[in-house]
Amino acid sequence: MLTFSVLEGDGIEPQRFPPRSAYLVGSDEVPTAGSVQAQPAPTGGTFLADQGQLAAAGLAVQMVVRRATSPSGPAPLGSELGLLSLHTTLLPQRPKPYLLTLELARRQIMLLLNKLEDWGLTDLSADHPVTRQFEKARDQFTEALVAFGNAFQNPEPQAHPAAKQASTLASAALAHALEAGEALALLEADRQLIGRLSGKTYAQAAANYQRVTQETPPPNAAITMQGLGHAVLPSVPVLGCSISPTPLSDVVTKNAQSAALQCCDFVSMPMRWIDLEPKEGKYNFAPTDKWIEWAVRTAKLPVIGGPLVDFRPQSTPEWLFIWENDYETLRDLVFEHVQAVVTRYRRTVARWTVASGLHVNTNFKVSFEQILDLTRIAVLLVKKLHPAAKVQLELTQPWSEYHAANRRSIPPYLYAEAALAAQLPIDAISLRVQMGHAEPGLSTRDLLSLSSMLDRYAALEKPLIISCLGCPSSPIPATPFSSRVGSDAGNPHEPGYWRQPWSERAQADWLTHALAICAGKPYVQGICWQELVDNTTPTTDMPQGGLMTAAGTPKVAMQKWADFKKALREKRNPMSQL
Repeated sequence: MLTFSVLEGDGIEPQRFPPRSAYLVGSDEVPTAGSVQAQPAPTGGTFLADQGQLAAAGLAVQMVVRRATSPSGPAPLGSELGLLSLHTTLLPQRPKPYLLTLELARRQIMLLLNKLEDWGLTDLSADHPVTRQFEKARDQFTEALVAFGNAFQNPEPQAHPAAKQASTLASAALAHALEAGEALALLEADRQLIGRLSGKTYAQAAANYQRVTQETPPPNAAITMQGLGHAVLPSVPVLGCSISPTPLSDVVTKNAQSAALQCCDFVSMPMRWIDLEPKEGKYNFAPTDKWIEWAVRTAKLPVIGGPLVDFRPQSTPEWLFIWENDYETLRDLVFEHVQAVVTRYRRTVARWTVASGLHVNTNFKVSFEQILDLTRIAVLLVKKLHPAAKVQLELTQPWSEYHAANRRSIPPYLYAEAALAAQLPIDAISLRVQMGHAEPGLSTRDLLSLSSMLDRYAALEKPLIISCLGCPSSPIPATPFSSRVGSDAGNPHEPGYWRQPWSERAQADWLTHALAICAGKPYVQGICWQELVDNTTPTTDMPQGGLMTAAGTPKVAMQKWADFKKALREKRNPMSQL
């Protein structure tokens, strides 16, 4: 049993602090099974986290983080860093409770130190903004640690004045560490973008490859070799957008097509099974045909099709659930569906997303072997029907929160690793990176966590494609749930926000920062925004998540995306937009 104290003094109201999106984290930051409960106390609140075993574990929670108060008074309005998902380091079980904010700050400082070393930035000057913020975080963390130790030497530690002081200092340390981490992530993005735009990054990787292997790498090919740790691509990433084939008015369609020409190097066509085959054996290709014909014949843009196999509720036709307990029939239906779609579009689609999110395993309960079998069928069938096409495997919920509650699921990294170990001809791994939606796995995180997550998947040594990048342009209500003991009614899936509640301006700000971080990574081949036009159909990935309103009016984010794309094509560093 792990016990965490939540105390007054850090802007938190302990009695109103439900364990939103709370779960336990095990080794390699993989969520693990366990229960998390909140209990009230006269002077604060307590989290009880039970893993059911004696192994060390960490706690992941959402909380509002505010910039540290200044000596002259409270932090100004608009000083929030956001409602963010954070987690602690692995902690041994002990009788004495841990201070939650102190342990969250400890992990953030540790991550910052690790990335400074990984990115070769340990020699930053003492007056650099990142260094100054880091030093503040470390100093306040040390003071909080001492104050917390003094408080818990008393019979009623939570009521001791030093406990409140420790909580205030720990919250300040966490805020400084988060700000330093985000600044560090953007500094690394700027450095990497300069190297990608100039060609220096690829030239160095090619020279290193030739020196080690005594061979010249193939022209314009991704460079991977033992010890490098990730792929290095020869050019900057291409930018695109997903266009759902939902009915639009003529005016909105015209505006959307004009926007796509401005914003896209490619278009992604969602091929949801529920849209293509709403009734068993009766396909409806017309809406998808219309957009693909426009993309290929008029816009002259490459098309990414799929995912072909996607069992998320918004993508699965109702009739398919009849066969959820009959794997052999389900397997045959998947084969027939992939064959029908690829055969129809193989002359127009350049790249296929063959499967998406099978590792989450929540809608159809299939075994690990069956998940890999479906993946193998989809990949090999696409390659057989369309040998010239590129194939990518899509991972959803890349922080793998779902694995804490569903032990039949597979952590996404392990799933991708298993698919590659089976020597399937997969050309790239794609990631869905969405934040700010009240759905499982789509809570908001800080920029350093985003950058670190991408580096983790880069270790698969395949090009990465961000197949769905997105956040909303207005707040999405949290999902309500019955009141838990010790807390007001809250929500199991709180969307969170970054810096300020979601708005068109907040969406544009997050887009430019997240896009810079993704584009700077030398292994990222392409980035696709989640939706061009807002739509409210049940199949939408995120309400208000488009670059344009449902009426066809451009949002601020659309111009930011177009400007970023233009800068990359002109070999200019788009970080000047930030």
